[in-house]
Amino acid sequence: MTTSKLTRFEKARILGARALQLSMGAKPLVKIGDSIDPIDIALLELENNVLPLNVKKRELKK
Repeated sequence: MTTSKLTRFEKARILGARALQLSMGAKPLVKIGDSIDPIDIALLELENNVLPLNVKKRELKK
């Protein structure tokens, strides 16, 4: 069984990957305010459910 909730490890991996994309010139998918930090922008995208990344979860074998 898997859940739709991200673990802290999945969240860290996704934020890091998206922040790297943003720092390499990808366009943000949310309106950015004063902060231009890629990690802050990636976190905003995650909170607004607009990340262009898919997470595939595998079922654990017993």
